[in-house]
Amino acid sequence: METNFAPTFFDSVKRMVNRQRWYWKTWDFLRYDMPRFFRNLWMFRKDLYNYRWYSGQNAVLPFMKTALTDMADKIDKRGWEVEHSKSKKLDKMRRAAYLMERFIEEDFLELAEKELGEVICHGFNFEPVPDKPGYSRMVDKETDEEKEHNSNVFARSREIEDQMWAELWTILKGQEYSDFDKIKGDAKMKEQDDLYNNWFDGSGLRGWWD
Repeated sequence: METNFAPTFFDSVKRMVNRQRWYWKTWDFLRYDMPRFFRNLWMFRKDLYNYRWYSGQNAVLPFMKTALTDMADKIDKRGWEVEHSKSKKLDKMRRAAYLMERFIEEDFLELAEKELGEVICHGFNFEPVPDKPGYSRMVDKETDEEKEHNSNVFARSREIEDQMWAELWTILKGQEYSDFDKIKGDAKMKEQDDLYNNWFDGSGLRGWWD
């Protein structure tokens, strides 16, 4: 059997070889790598400024949130993936970024107050101690109803935090493909595509690429 190669094949091989030479790598560094580094430096400037090695929310989540937001915007504008699956991924990316923002801001109490009403606080009230002249004690002026209300708000705040944390890692983890294997069964290839498109919800950090 005779094998023939078009002239363009050898041109492609030559370009691949040249790509490994020092002068080409230098050009790539100056033309692409270094500008990308400075663009990234600018994009993560706030996260770098606020970085604290001793705090998970300041050391990890801000960078992830910024990266996910940038990925979602770029994939939305430039992505080649079909709209059906791309839109699902974008929804999950932006939802994950939103959840990370909540942990960065730690505003769960404010979210609970929007649902149940603000925490009732009468401020600091002091009164003299009768048997100790010159001493004062703090007086609690909350009624039983106010105490119950405040307790419910704080409990709801913790509940929101737990729910959002669980949702965030469910989104990042993604679906179990073994579950899809159970659904598809012996379906034909075309039917499997339709089943998968309906089953897939866009979650899963490992699949967020274009």
